Amino acid sequence: MCLGVPGRVESIEGEGLLRKGKVSFSGIVKDVALTYVPEAQVGDHVVVHVGVAISVLNEAEAERVLAAYRELEGDEGEIHD
Repeated sequence: MCLGVPGRVESIEGEGLLRKGKVSFSGIVKDVALTYVPEAQVGDHVVVHVGVAISVLNEAEAERVLAAYRELEGDEGEIHD
């Protein structure tokens, strides 16, 4: 299973196929390709998979996903049915 991780767009440069940005993941900033989300703007939350933003989220949705990830981290690898 693959997971996309939500992050906040901090800056954007380039256009079209060369569009990329700096995206913050809880303070860790990474370069991310923004080619597939031309509507993304600075301040938006995006879902990133293997260095590529694949969708734009609103802030409430991004926080819901991050809360679910934090809950999973607390399970320390336990599997629940």
